[in-house]
Amino acid sequence: MDHRGIYVKIKTAQKEGKLLDSTVDHLQQWLSTDSLPKWALASINELIAQGAWDELNDRFYQYLTFGTGGMRGRTIGAWITSSEGGASVEHTGPAYPAVGTNTLNDFNVVRATIGIYRYAERYLHDQQRFEVPKLVIAHDVRYFSRHFCELAASAWTRLGGFALIFNGPRSTPQLSFSVRYLQATAGIVITASHNPPHDNGYKVYFEDGGQVVSPHVEGIIEEVDKVELSEVALLLEKQLEGVVILPAELDQIYLSAVEESVLDPDVIREIKSRVVFTPLHGTGSITAIPLMKRFGIDVIEVEEQQPMDPRFPTVKSPNPEEPEALTRAIEKAMATDAEVVLATDPDSDRMGVAVRGADGVMELLSGNTIGSLLAEYRIVKFKEMGILPSEGSSHAALIKTFVTTPLQAAIARGHGLKLIETLTGFKWAGEKLRDYEERVCSRILEEKGLALNYDKMSTAKRRQLLLEYSTYVVFAGEESYGYLASDRVRDKDANAAVIMFCELAAYLKKQGQTFTDYIDSIYLKYGYFCECISSIYYEGATGASKIKNILTSYRTDSPQIFDGVAVSKCTDFGRQELSDADGKDIPPQDFYLLQLENGYSFAVRGSGTEPKVKFYFFGQGAVSELDQLAMVKKTVKGRLKALTEAVDRDARRRGDT
Repeated sequence: MDHRGIYVKIKTAQKEGKLLDSTVDHLQQWLSTDSLPKWALASINELIAQGAWDELNDRFYQYLTFGTGGMRGRTIGAWITSSEGGASVEHTGPAYPAVGTNTLNDFNVVRATIGIYRYAERYLHDQQRFEVPKLVIAHDVRYFSRHFCELAASAWTRLGGFALIFNGPRSTPQLSFSVRYLQATAGIVITASHNPPHDNGYKVYFEDGGQVVSPHVEGIIEEVDKVELSEVALLLEKQLEGVVILPAELDQIYLSAVEESVLDPDVIREIKSRVVFTPLHGTGSITAIPLMKRFGIDVIEVEEQQPMDPRFPTVKSPNPEEPEALTRAIEKAMATDAEVVLATDPDSDRMGVAVRGADGVMELLSGNTIGSLLAEYRIVKFKEMGILPSEGSSHAALIKTFVTTPLQAAIARGHGLKLIETLTGFKWAGEKLRDYEERVCSRILEEKGLALNYDKMSTAKRRQLLLEYSTYVVFAGEESYGYLASDRVRDKDANAAVIMFCELAAYLKKQGQTFTDYIDSIYLKYGYFCECISSIYYEGATGASKIKNILTSYRTDSPQIFDGVAVSKCTDFGRQELSDADGKDIPPQDFYLLQLENGYSFAVRGSGTEPKVKFYFFGQGAVSELDQLAMVKKTVKGRLKALTEAVDRDARRRGDT
């Protein structure tokens, strides 16, 4: 089809309502440039010639935007063109990623990298730091991950920067650690975490090792938005001559840093736990297995899930939140009499767990329960060690997100600790760690005239100074299976979580307690808490409109009653001025927290990484005797189920209006 014929088809499809106006604008912008590679132009022409209007809308209706710290989206289209290399998808994937403004491909990777470089250069200049912007990049096992890693490194060096990459896949927490350790200006990890195989992502970190937050994220977005397609085209060819490959010893340095999360190494070595581990075809085995073996743990690997494979062929989803993902590991545990199953997602920042119950059957634990167990154990252990006073301390904090179980709030209050609640996304926990570091450094400088080299201090010394001059975070967690207990890493770390859970397992085994015993003892101490999550998926451009309808309607038409129970309070995080326990403002976000008159509550937010609206439900009941617990659990779960169904019906109605 000639050039004129293509434009006629586009305009006709627009008039017939098959193409969105924004899609047409972006298509015309791309087709009018002479800088597109031949394969990209051929791919667009094929989709137009075939009348693949839905696919074109999904690919071009918007520019892929920064969500919770970066970009994430399809890198393989639902419709794979012959130019992209569809014939090879089953085994090695397409030859090229899906062309489009709304897909993760060479164009968006280079565009983002240019924007980050320019922001980093300006930031260093404003700080009067006359140094070359340094970037560290890691990647997971997904389709095009290595290619995107090398492409970003190439673009950075060609722009005048210094780029360092690993020799193969590495976990997200190792990237966070490496940014600080290597004193880089910024970091990138190419990953879509636990998303489906057709997705990939681009996650951005700044020099503190945490995901980008304000003001950096706004500054980066501003620079990215300025980048022209013609500028991108100049950097699409990879040139790796100036890119540095990081040495293997950096793995051992990170492993030693993770080891510092252990509070009682003797109990792990003394009590030989048998643990089944699966990385779900991802990066978890790079650090987690050597770490467990270093402590003498009997690690049983799920061999068929050890190979790094972007298809994730043995699971429906490589997500440790999903019960199906742990099926093979649980079968292995039952066959080998193992006590614990541990699973990490593809970039090893989330960890799922199953434990042997009183009846001998392996039971899955929720992210809320895993975090609560680790928080309670670590706080008690800190008090036993004399690091925290028995009455607690306002200079020690537990961090959780607003959508994480209120049980963790009860644990913090019960131990006399400060509770910090954040928006969803571990970047906010990372920001708090940065704030606490900056406070201790400024206090020491002000009072003693000393400039601390924070990263050179031991964990024990940092903890001591934070408890005296600032705030020490004893544990940070979120319901979506993310946990952290060390500020050497500024993002959730499944590698550290693995060894922390092994420590807890060894402790309970030594005490002659089962996990069921320990969980129930926590409920008797703080009350019974139950949580559940539901989601409504809406794919593509049409789906984005429905998601917007739901979120907007909670602001303009706030719900009043569910299942016969009135809503007593609705907190609109997008409009109300809110602050945390430190008095720091909580950034506005389209997120709602609704409390009901019976003490139950639920939260509503749009996912920052997937096309869905997420709902988080919380129920609780008082309990003082063990023989009451079973009935309380049944009652709370029943009421929570009814609330979930009522909210779902209401939300679907809102999406269609």
